[in-house]
Amino acid sequence: MQNYYIDLGSSTIKVYCYANELKLIEEHSIYFKNDFDREKGISESNLKELCDYFEEIKTKYNLKYYNTNIFVTGIFRNLIQERKQDLVKLFNERFDLHFNIISHGIENYYLAKAMENDYNNKKVLIINMGGKTTELVTFVGDKITDTKNLTIGVADLLNNFDKVNDKYSGNTVEEMEKFVREKLSDIELDKDYDCAIFTGGEERFELLTGFNLVDNTLFNDNIHKYMLSLEDYIKGTEKVFYDISLDELYNLMLNNPKWMDGARSGAIIPLVLFKMANVKWIIPSDLNLINGVIRLLAKLSI
Repeated sequence: MQNYYIDLGSSTIKVYCYANELKLIEEHSIYFKNDFDREKGISESNLKELCDYFEEIKTKYNLKYYNTNIFVTGIFRNLIQERKQDLVKLFNERFDLHFNIISHGIENYYLAKAMENDYNNKKVLIINMGGKTTELVTFVGDKITDTKNLTIGVADLLNNFDKVNDKYSGNTVEEMEKFVREKLSDIELDKDYDCAIFTGGEERFELLTGFNLVDNTLFNDNIHKYMLSLEDYIKGTEKVFYDISLDELYNLMLNNPKWMDGARSGAIIPLVLFKMANVKWIIPSDLNLINGVIRLLAKLSI
């Protein structure tokens, strides 16, 4: 039987199917941060777009209560309990689906399961960034030694830098870095990481935009094929800011061009974290919490 797993975050909905393997079948971006109010809920227009999208995918994939699991994160955690209950009731009554808002801790747990590996005995920093939050997990060998939840995400940069999505960014990498550094001034990171893995569609993005990726020689997990140096990550980020127009970015992802609205801003928080942790090598990754859910289910079925 084919099951469906939906990752619903602060700005992007990713729809996966799973039979013998997990496959991302489509995604759709909605900026839930726009006109968000924790007491009133998401905006009327965003609620309509969310419902219209679920009407579409429910029919397209024959989504049912028994074959569909929705994992809701990010900004939805900030809603007051009554508004959370409204969304649960709406999805139950209108779609016969469960709107499952998971805690930051549970998201960390699934992310850790997704990234579980021995990493050739390396010390690895995992960075999972969303619209309003960023999760950090440290692996040493195959053990988790630290986790951190940061209350900063792509939306914070989009809200504070209104020229970043001009044709070519009117905001500089340096001024946005400074903003993030100030936000993270009370965060301390180790300085002896062998590499960092940046998750959530980063491998796809860096391949599309021409970052200087080379073969991953740090470890072999049959998933993460590429790595790049911090210097090349900086060069790639500058290219996306100053050399590739926003329309060109949209054209690289025609199935969901709005995802690219967060591309420039989304490069900055990891860049600051790489520098804070003295990371020399970066591994781009497309894994996210759904991969962890599947891995956990596979273990439980053994």
